[in-house]
Amino acid sequence: MDESPYIAWFDTLRMTDVSRVGGKNASLGEMITQLTGMGIRVPGGFATTADAYRDFLAQDGLAQRIEQTLAELDIEDVQALAAAGTQIRSWIVQASFPPRLENEISAAYEKMLGEAEGEISVAVRSSATAEDLVDASFAGQQETYLNVQGLDSLLKAVKDVFASLYNDRAISYRVHKGFIHSEVALSAGIQRMVRSDISAAGVIFTLDTESGFDQVVFITASYGLGETVVQGAVNPDEFYVYKPALTQGRPAILRRNLGSKIIKMRFAEGRGAARAVETVDVEEGDRKRFSINDADVEELARHALVIERHYQRPMDIEWGKDGADGKLYILQARPETVQAHAAMDTLRRYRLKSKSAILVSGRAIGQKIGSGPVRLVPDAQEMSRVREGDVLVTDMTDPDWEPVMKRAAAIVTNRGGRTCHAAIVARELGIPAVVGCGNATGLLTENEIVTVSCTEGDTGNIYQGKLEVEVTDIALESMPKAPVKISMNVGNPELAFGFQRIPNHGVGLARLEFIIARMIGLHPKAVLQFARLPQDVKQQIEAQTSGYADPVNFYVEKLTEGIATLGAAFFPKPVIVRMSDFKSNEYSSLIGGHDYEPREENPMLGFRGASRYVADEFRDCFELECRALKKARNEMGLTNLEIMIPFVRTLSEARRVVELLAENGLKRGENGLRLIMMCEIPSNALLAEQFLEYFDGFSIGSNDLTQLTLGLDRDSSLVAEAFDERDPAVRALLRMAIQACRKTGKYVGICGQGPSDHPDLARWLMEEGIETLSLNPDTIIDTWLYLVEEAKKQL
Repeated sequence: MDESPYIAWFDTLRMTDVSRVGGKNASLGEMITQLTGMGIRVPGGFATTADAYRDFLAQDGLAQRIEQTLAELDIEDVQALAAAGTQIRSWIVQASFPPRLENEISAAYEKMLGEAEGEISVAVRSSATAEDLVDASFAGQQETYLNVQGLDSLLKAVKDVFASLYNDRAISYRVHKGFIHSEVALSAGIQRMVRSDISAAGVIFTLDTESGFDQVVFITASYGLGETVVQGAVNPDEFYVYKPALTQGRPAILRRNLGSKIIKMRFAEGRGAARAVETVDVEEGDRKRFSINDADVEELARHALVIERHYQRPMDIEWGKDGADGKLYILQARPETVQAHAAMDTLRRYRLKSKSAILVSGRAIGQKIGSGPVRLVPDAQEMSRVREGDVLVTDMTDPDWEPVMKRAAAIVTNRGGRTCHAAIVARELGIPAVVGCGNATGLLTENEIVTVSCTEGDTGNIYQGKLEVEVTDIALESMPKAPVKISMNVGNPELAFGFQRIPNHGVGLARLEFIIARMIGLHPKAVLQFARLPQDVKQQIEAQTSGYADPVNFYVEKLTEGIATLGAAFFPKPVIVRMSDFKSNEYSSLIGGHDYEPREENPMLGFRGASRYVADEFRDCFELECRALKKARNEMGLTNLEIMIPFVRTLSEARRVVELLAENGLKRGENGLRLIMMCEIPSNALLAEQFLEYFDGFSIGSNDLTQLTLGLDRDSSLVAEAFDERDPAVRALLRMAIQACRKTGKYVGICGQGPSDHPDLARWLMEEGIETLSLNPDTIIDTWLYLVEEAKKQL
């Protein structure tokens, strides 16, 4: 009978070959054979088989020696684990290949050389037969060798890959996942290298890695070979792409985050070594640019959707852009193993009940909170010092750290992005992590107690001391029907993907102020008059707007990104976007703002809201906001976005601002656009029906309405006790506004703080006929259930 070959070409493999060539190589074959016709480019090559690996270990009783060593091993003993791993790997490296295996590898490599018509470089990757399964990621457990050239180097790399099945972290991981060592075989994948060393590479997830929101594709990118991204050695660029817009052929990029990209990995100058790569600094100018353009981002996202549809599950994909031919290639694809298996019927939320000084910040991973003593670990040689409940703080982790990462209450790293090794393992272990902090190892002190919070958006904060945490479990399927629509107030777009899982009827208040203050940080007049600014202010703005064509483009695009993220997260439910309502003192705190803002004694009653929009000196600034809304609604297709105008003092202002919106392509009723007016001044309630002639409804701002009705400064501690939205005078105006909307058949909701703070006010508003209560996210569940019970009492 003919012997089974020891090598298999990728273009002969399918996913049914996992037991023969491992998950990674089977997946490469699957994509080459099934998806090439759909535009997916996968570099070709071949794989050694599981039989080849097992026959290699069968020599000289090597398999029995390995099995006996592991049977006697306590993997919790880090030193014993290291010793056993070192011994086994040395046995494998010192063993000889069976002649037939060496001959078949040599012949296959010669064929690759012949087809390439010249010198080629290959990557030699591991593919375990238990790897990349739906319930186990095996992230980085075995080795990869890049820029391998020449037969001798290839044979050495294959043997080193075989040995890497017994890295300390791989041994530990298999035990924790319940895999029997002897039942896992290794296949080496030999794949033509894409010249991303002279371009860019990164990782793609077909969902948001933090919230599990599945309507986006999340892409990371950095210069050079993708290993720096996977290892967490760089803070990469990040992009979120909205799937529905992508499939409709619309502009689809929701958000862009410019990474620092300080280093890159490229082919080394010297040839022939198995590890012929080197890490070099990225030039300053390149750091300030995105490593790939928007067209690349959208093409990668389209490829990711094709792959996701084929595999019928969320995917984790590695990609590279070839600097020689300019094309994008898929290098690996495996199932996403964390969010895909998260319990979607229960929502667990963590909230800090108090805060302290922030010691350091970075990228948040995991939407959880952890506390404990800081354990500063400079490198893997000292990782055994990590004890149960420590906060592991280091420069960056790699797969060698896995045996101790599970002990940590939280992980903090200087380097890395949201798809780096530390992030992937932290998610799988359910541990909060903050990565890419810059200098956490220098700012945190050994043994000091800290709290690591990943519940405040994309930014993770390390707070001083142990802070009290509130944990809430929400059984989503058992939520009763609410007696009134309950939407939420959202300021931070970074939280939107997570918030959308809370039961809701949309967003009743999305504030542009947060986007402008946090994501932009620039006064709109300063970007419009950039050429006239002093040099020092120009430098600040140039630093802030890196990666974008010019300051105006940056301002409009960042506004669009924030607005579109909110619209996409809740689509098709309505998202009411309130145009900017900064006061002059708040605007002056933005970069460049000091020279453009008046000095007002009482900014709360000054130049704000609609008065700004229609004023000659601010109208061009308002037009920037209109451009962003128009792009998000009309170009990206997010027609669930509605517009709210704040602080409309007079009927004349109402008329003029509606006309101004129409002049800027945001005409009421066109493309389904609803215009809502913030009802927050007594005149709004007193002349409600007349104001409603210009708008499709009211959203009541109870904060300012209470302040102006009772004649008190809500920010003054001297009169704070008198501030109460339930005051009879305030209720009288609330009733007038609600009745006017009911009479005219217009929308009426409330987005002020009152119902969030006072459930009895929420009940009263419901009884008065309010259509929607928009609450702070952390009060929605309690208020929802309270109103259900109150409604039952009235039956």
